[in-house]
Amino acid sequence: MKMLEVTGLSKSFGDTTVLENVNLTVEKGEKIAIIGGSGCGKSLFLRCLERLTEPDAGRIMVAGKEITAPGARVDEIRHHMGMVYQHFYLFSHLNVLDNLCLAPVKLLGRSRGEAEERARALLSEVGLSSKALAMPASLSGGQQQRIAICRSLMMEPEIMLFDEPTSALDPTMVGEVLAVMRMLAKRGLTMLIVTHEMNFAREVADRVLFFADRGIYEEGTPEEIFEHPQRPLTRAFIQRQRSFAFEAVGRDFDLMEMQGGIWSFGEKYGIGSQDVYRMQLCAEEMVYAYFEALGEKSIVELGISYAMATGQVHLSFTCSGKEYNPLESAGEEEAVRGALLAKLADLEAYTYSQGKNRLQLALRRKEKQGG
Repeated sequence: MKMLEVTGLSKSFGDTTVLENVNLTVEKGEKIAIIGGSGCGKSLFLRCLERLTEPDAGRIMVAGKEITAPGARVDEIRHHMGMVYQHFYLFSHLNVLDNLCLAPVKLLGRSRGEAEERARALLSEVGLSSKALAMPASLSGGQQQRIAICRSLMMEPEIMLFDEPTSALDPTMVGEVLAVMRMLAKRGLTMLIVTHEMNFAREVADRVLFFADRGIYEEGTPEEIFEHPQRPLTRAFIQRQRSFAFEAVGRDFDLMEMQGGIWSFGEKYGIGSQDVYRMQLCAEEMVYAYFEALGEKSIVELGISYAMATGQVHLSFTCSGKEYNPLESAGEEEAVRGALLAKLADLEAYTYSQGKNRLQLALRRKEKQGG
């Protein structure tokens, strides 16, 4: 059954065309992840679906009803869709229970008792039963976003639209919101999710849409998009990396500064805590290995890159001096170090050129990212 059908959707602002002739069909129960760079029209597309932004052209069918038709009962058709935004938009002067009950009582004609029973059941499902009477200001960002999801579910939508629901959250809170979304996905709810959480998209989505060049530039299964992208802009986006750099100057460098920086880097991009610990261990072992072999006043440059799409972490080490590969030297200490590092990472490359040692490792992942 088609839950959503979009034909020829276009939207411009002045001379700038953001969406042009976008076509999409979503079947009941499908989970669609929408990815792409900033300003490519992802959020605008969702707003057009609900006619929060008026399209310039095109036809949108929601659960068999055309929301773009002249004289369409837009508010009635919108009831088929729930929308969760980047920001929570809870009514600050109402407690949680009142926030959840307001719309179903006023718009669906539910009694307060019916609405409250439904609200408490949803709060229980998202682990916030104790917050029913709390005011929004007393809640963390993650808790507020979970309440915002419950508020949408109170209207019993057939389709849920998520517009980057974790982008405004502290990294420590992202996991709790993604956990709720995973729960909804497992229940078979039809979902369109604009997200920058690539590992979540890989895990949950049936289909991934990459937006660029005024519309759906490429689409496919998560494996097709993340592992075998066919078009150049998709490949460039998927291969995008985040990086961290640290320079250890002499053996008495600030180890805690390096390890703290690695922790903050991992927290920022949702890298699992076990993987962060492994990054720290690899970094410490290799940096001290170069000091021992090349002198306590050596300078070791550490670089860490994280590929958002694949979750792969690479560590690189650069140090001037004689040729020295800590993982291949014959000493007993190097053998022990090599055995330890073999459990943590794979050697990708070692080169010695112009008096510089360059070593690159790929972390062996033990924990899924992003939640």
